[in-house]
Amino acid sequence: MIAPLLCCCIVAFFTSCSKNSTTKNDIPEYTGIPLVILDTDIGSSTDDLFSLEMLYHYEELGRCRLLGVVVDREGEDCAACADVMNTYFGHPDVPIGLVREGIKNPSVWINYKALPTYKLENGQPMFKHSVTNYSTLPDGWQLYRKLLATQPDRSVSICSTGFVTCLAQLLLSEPDEYSSLTGVELVRQKVKCAYVMGGIFGEAIEPDYNFGQGISFAMDFFRLWPKDVDIVFSPAEVGDPIEYVPEQVISDIAWTDIHPIKQVYLTCNCNTGQKMWDPMTVIHALEGDALFNISGRGTATITPNAETIFTPSASGNCRYQKPGTAEWNSVILQMIRSFNMSH
Repeated sequence: MIAPLLCCCIVAFFTSCSKNSTTKNDIPEYTGIPLVILDTDIGSSTDDLFSLEMLYHYEELGRCRLLGVVVDREGEDCAACADVMNTYFGHPDVPIGLVREGIKNPSVWINYKALPTYKLENGQPMFKHSVTNYSTLPDGWQLYRKLLATQPDRSVSICSTGFVTCLAQLLLSEPDEYSSLTGVELVRQKVKCAYVMGGIFGEAIEPDYNFGQGISFAMDFFRLWPKDVDIVFSPAEVGDPIEYVPEQVISDIAWTDIHPIKQVYLTCNCNTGQKMWDPMTVIHALEGDALFNISGRGTATITPNAETIFTPSASGNCRYQKPGTAEWNSVILQMIRSFNMSH
């Protein structure tokens, strides 16, 4: 009886090894094309919409692969906005995660959360959806774990254009069915760089809006983010001079009326001082350092008042974008506009 039992154990052992090996081999080799996860507070500021639109076009040009969209603003209507964008632009399979234990009642600047319910004159839905039940969407931190676990090491770029709720929850997460690593270990192994819209640097010591909306999440993010994984911050002052006015947006999409961004601008009051803050993270992730004026390396911490403190250090993992010239601002605005004018 021992021999058959031994044989069974050996078979089981090698079968197990084979399964583990196959799982490992399922991870593709990194080709150098940016693998991007967009983390967005979609449903308030319209610059999130432009960030998504740009990523779709970059992917169609072979410049990136959009792995997923993490919605860090609570509410299934916010997730539905991301779904409408995915579906309209021909990327219905891009997975969506939704924060459920995030920031309660954050500020809303331009409320376009009704976008998924817009109707045509005949009463039919204006935009198609790909998700049939938003309650089945994974939590944002869970989607992060699922996506990161299947990517090559040091290959994923995270563009964070809203709150850091889901990123903080990811860093606090424990091993699960997707990975035997903790959240911190998973980020350290899989993430190449995070491009984060937020922070106030230089001589100014002031609270930051995005971080201040959920300071406990922000403090966890700064405390737990691995010190050997790069972060590039995009302060609001970089996007402040880049204003894409409503009349220009509508004119640039003259080729159709059935367009989610155009409909938001036709339906909502978007003349609220909306600037192109969020696209700075996407442009940097896809175009690289050469297009930006970047600080030297250093470390970044945050105070309980949401003030970001940057300490120069050659070995630091943090850098931040600096404002550009008027000519640079014009070039960047034209770049953003070009994605709206193409179809």
